[in-house]
Amino acid sequence: MTSKFKNLIDYFGDQSVAAEKLGVKQPTVSGWLNGKHGMSAKTALKAERLTGGKFKASDLCPELAEVLSNAG
Repeated sequence: MTSKFKNLIDYFGDQSVAAEKLGVKQPTVSGWLNGKHGMSAKTALKAERLTGGKFKASDLCPELAEVLSNAG
């Protein structure tokens, strides 16, 4: 999973820019990258929107994927 976060960070340029664009603090981004915690559904949806769908919210937040699969 961390490679998805690395790719997302690379998309924005670096951890600080990714944090700014996604409305979180840089240590939060570092935590995603290092597997210390996951991304919230709200932030995953924002990432999907900001990247024009290049990164899917359901890939960034497994909890969201579960909710979406149970909704249909």
